[in-house]
Amino acid sequence: MRYYRTTGLTLTQMQELVRRVNAALEIPWRKRTGRPKALGLYRAVEAVCAYLRQNATQEFIGDVRDASQSTVSRYLAALVPVISSVLQEFVPSAESAAEAVRGRGVLVDGTIVRCWSYREHEELWSGKKAATGFNVQVVSLLDGTAVYVSDPLPGKTHDYAAFYETPAAEIVRHSGGGIGDRGYQGTGMVTPRKKPYRGELSMADKECNTEISALRALVEQTIAHFKSWRIFHADYRRPYQTYRDAYDAARGLFFYSAT
Repeated sequence: MRYYRTTGLTLTQMQELVRRVNAALEIPWRKRTGRPKALGLYRAVEAVCAYLRQNATQEFIGDVRDASQSTVSRYLAALVPVISSVLQEFVPSAESAAEAVRGRGVLVDGTIVRCWSYREHEELWSGKKAATGFNVQVVSLLDGTAVYVSDPLPGKTHDYAAFYETPAAEIVRHSGGGIGDRGYQGTGMVTPRKKPYRGELSMADKECNTEISALRALVEQTIAHFKSWRIFHADYRRPYQTYRDAYDAARGLFFYSAT
């Protein structure tokens, strides 16, 4: 198996993750009595990571692992919260992110991580993206190194509002200055100039916008890397109440994979 392509982790990282999960389980995975599980803990953790990395159907994951769809579903329910818990230490807090950016320039951007259109959660609809999901704020250094990924907000939240509802604004306040797109105008960060009403941008303004866009390209690459965990890229299909654990687990894997 090509671990990195399939699970997002190297072999050594996977071994360490399984060790952490095994230590965190309240009940041993392999019991001395009763019917043995279809997959050992190692292969079960691999299956869960592959699901978060690829966002494949449970039937597909089961076929690859020689297990049933219902077995994969049970393993996801049991192991996703545990993986989220054991990887929490790798997810930068707002305090550590603020310290990391002190005196340094940062890039800020928002993105929509998609999910199903849950009938009772109309707040997830993003009119800008014409999709259902959650708004996530990403802060990176000027070289594209991710220093903070926020908790998810309802998809209807505009980037300007999300900037202040998450710790992103406080992190930027501790930095040497931030750069964002037009959605962050009025936040004090450097943003592209808007075309004046019934007018045109000057050549200097156009050149300035080009330079800002070139700098912002790196945070967009960071978001693309974040969304290589395709649980963020394609629609999340499991029940709404399971989303936060899956988000936290995949976010933990994103930062853990960089260690």
